[in-house]
Formats: sequence, structure tokens, C-alpha cells
Amino acid sequence: MTIPILTSPRSGEVDVADARPRFRPWRWVVGVLLALVVVQLAVFFVSNPRFEWNVVAEYLFAPSVLMGLLVSLMLTAVGMILGSLLGTALAAGQLSDFAPVRWACVVFVGVFRGVPPLVQLIFWYNLAYLLPKIAVGVPFGPELFAWNTNDVITPLTAAIIGLSLHEAAYMAEIIRAGISSVDQGQRDAAKAMGFSPWHTFTRVILPQAMRVIIPPTGSQVIALLKGTSLVSVIAMGDLLHSVQVIYNRTYEVVPMLIVAVVWYLVVVTLLTLVQRRVEARFNRGLSRETRVRKTVQRLEVAE
Repeated sequence: MTIPILTSPRSGEVDVADARPRFRPWRWVVGVLLALVVVQLAVFFVSNPRFEWNVVAEYLFAPSVLMGLLVSLMLTAVGMILGSLLGTALAAGQLSDFAPVRWACVVFVGVFRGVPPLVQLIFWYNLAYLLPKIAVGVPFGPELFAWNTNDVITPLTAAIIGLSLHEAAYMAEIIRAGISSVDQGQRDAAKAMGFSPWHTFTRVILPQAMRVIIPPTGSQVIALLKGTSLVSVIAMGDLLHSVQVIYNRTYEVVPMLIVAVVWYLVVVTLLTLVQRRVEARFNRGLSRETRVRKTVQRLEVAE
């Protein structure tokens, strides 16, 4: 066992810290209580026959459930990609010095952050009530192309539009905050070295901003995955809708909901692991700087 040695910078005396572990009774009490809670929950889950674990095992890999899971993953990927692209444009607009664009982006973010995603999904699904047809043409002039709104706005397109616009508003704030977190001195230094605006952004600003952008972005991916369950209200065949179709036929509500919970937990756990790996990759430089700083501080104390 390594015994930590503390050196006093004034007297030069060396003190050996007490390496014996302290007895903390409250930690033992809390640990025992937590263990009892875990055991009680395990007994409840195993002994209660109403969970119907045999039904859960029967439908866990059912083709309709797996297809619903794929639809949820597809909506998450498409919504995140489109939301990130639009969010990047909105973030750039909010940071623009051109007032009309800046205020338009601020209003867009404010509106779509303020309206719940469920309301947006229902609104887009019923867009035909306001617009019986979607037309493209000259403003206040003749129409060039026109489509029936009910043919265009299907449950899939309504889900993609609603989730993407909702996600774009949040990603705009995340990206804006990440870019704003980089000190202005970094931009001035890059300009003094002759970097173009594009190289300044891609080589200097963006790598530093990613440390701030990545953690909330990972959380947004997980939140969007769980948010796809809302599309079941517009009859979109996601994971939740798939298990609802089954339990409406079999009346086995609880075990089918457990099937959905299991798959959500599995996917969210995998996404969390990926998020941690990506965060660690972008924080390598920061961690190295922290280690060097601590090493220097220890050397100064030792002297």
C-alpha cells in the first residue's frame, strides 16, 4: 500500500498521513438499507404472478415487436440527422449579426421548444384541415405543382416532421451554446495566424465546442428515442404501438408493456455506452491538460 506523503512548504517537514480507513457507520446503514430494498424488489418481481414472465419471453422477439423497434430506431436516426442539420443552421442564424435572420431563428427556436412534441405530431397529422392541398408556385401568383395533403402527410411523414422540428430547436441551443463557449481569443489568435474563417471554425472553434456539444447531444438522442413512443397516437407502427396492438387483442397489458420497457432499456444502455466513449474521445486533451496541471502542482508542493 502506498502511503501518501505531505510536505510542508514552510518548514520542510514530512508528515505521513494516516492510511487507516475510517469507520463510517452511516455508510454501512445506508448500504444495508439499499441491499434490503434491492432484495425486496427482486422478490416482488419474481414472486408476483401478474407479471407473466412467460408471456414476456414469448413476445420479446416477436416479429411485430422487432419491426416496431426498427421503426423507433429509424425515426430516432432520421429525426436526429434532420434536427441536427436544421439546428446547426438555426444556431448559425442566432449568432449572425444580420438582425432579421437572427430574430427569425430566435422565434423559430422559441416556438418549437415551447410547443410539446405530442401537440406537434397531432397538428402535422391533421394539417389537411388547414391546407387541403400543398402547392408550390409564384407567391400570390399561379401554382406550378400541387398535391393532396392527405397523400403527402402520412403517419410517417407527420412523425418525421414533428420530431425533426422539435429536435432542431433543442439542437440549435446546444450548438449555439457550444460555439459561444469558445473564448474570443481563440478566434483572434487564428485570425492573427492567417486562418480563413472556414479553417478557423473547423480547426479551432469546432473541436473545442464539441466538448460542450457532445454530452447534451447524447442525451437528446436518448430523449428522442423515448419520444418516438408519442407517434403511437397517430397510428405509427413504432415499438409502443406494436405492443399496444398485441395487448388490445390478448388483454395482456402489463407483460406487453414490460416487453417495450426491456427493449427501451437495452437500446438506451447501448446509446449511453456509445455516448461515454465519444465524450472520452473528445475530452482526451482536457484530461491530459488536467493531469499535467496536477503534476506541476504536486512538484511545486514537493519543492
